[in-house]
Amino acid sequence: MEIFQTIILSIIEGVTEFLPISSTGHMILAARIIGVLQTDFVRSFEIIIQLGAILAIVFLYRHKLLRSFDLWKKIIVAFIPTAILGLILYKFVKHFLLGNEWVTVLALAIGGLLMIVVERYFKTKTKIANDKKLSYKGAIAIGVGQSLAMIPGVSRSAASIITGMFVGLTREEAAEFSFILAIPTMVAATSLDLIKSGWSFNFSEWSMLALGFVISFLSAVLAVKYFVQYLQKHDLVPFAVYRIILAAAYAAIFLR
Repeated sequence: MEIFQTIILSIIEGVTEFLPISSTGHMILAARIIGVLQTDFVRSFEIIIQLGAILAIVFLYRHKLLRSFDLWKKIIVAFIPTAILGLILYKFVKHFLLGNEWVTVLALAIGGLLMIVVERYFKTKTKIANDKKLSYKGAIAIGVGQSLAMIPGVSRSAASIITGMFVGLTREEAAEFSFILAIPTMVAATSLDLIKSGWSFNFSEWSMLALGFVISFLSAVLAVKYFVQYLQKHDLVPFAVYRIILAAAYAAIFLR
């Protein structure tokens, strides 16, 4: 993998990690377009640079994270389903799902359609809640929903935001809970991958990981700020439409 490919993939990761459009799915498709082969290192790269994006959440929500012990308890509860399923399905996800373009395209399209259905359902609903009112049962439900994102193209953000809306949160509140839930989720995913890979990266690969980490951090800071502002007045339908168009266009051009 070359430097310009590293930069492109890292920007895509940072921008898409917290948007409901699947960062993993975008990196898989982008890697094909710019000629990056799906090697073991590339798969590890796509997982590890997510930590840069996660650091953006720590930075942006540092005051809330330090103040709310109740929030942390619910984050830990929500993380448990993902941790269990991640350990069980790690090999299947990394060696079969990651890099599978058809799985990614189908997940993007189906996820987009489901998002439109969900938004139509919530058009007539009024959600008044915040993370203090979120029950532990609701937190577990969000964690289970997030676990679907092990399928590339589903989007961890979309799955957890939609589940959060179903358990009583507004879009903005569900998004913020999803952002913070990403902290233990991505730290665990990265740690597991490093352990499984035996930290067996050469100097060039470590350099690319470091560059990707910094770029994904900076990109994520900007993306999260604008996404939260967007959700204060708008729904997820434009993202759903984008997912469907992207899936159809990619399938027509690259998967014929």
